[in-house]
Amino acid sequence: MTEPTRIFHNPRCSKSRQALALLQERGIEPEIIRYLDSPPSIAELTTILKQLECSPRELLRTGEAVYRELELADPEIRDRRLIEVMTENPILIERPIVIHKGRARLGRPPEQILELF
Repeated sequence: MTEPTRIFHNPRCSKSRQALALLQERGIEPEIIRYLDSPPSIAELTTILKQLECSPRELLRTGEAVYRELELADPEIRDRRLIEVMTENPILIERPIVIHKGRARLGRPPEQILELF
């Protein structure tokens, strides 16, 4: 059995809602992960980063207050620490992320997720 398509979703985010609608318009009912309520583990986020082919810093939401409070712009902060901080403060994780058949895309813009199908 293959894993279902998953979306790391924040219903308050317009891009996240648009990405979910794009999937549903194509008959895809993904597993919806409300990552602010159920943040990914360090291992899961590490896997997602590999699937996205991006660094932790590229997945950070730099406009969030906690980004400034924790001084995460410091280039000396190692990837492992950034991953830990994102799991502790999931608001810092850029969204939406769609995972399908071991590959992932960030829905910025939302249409980018369609590359998975």
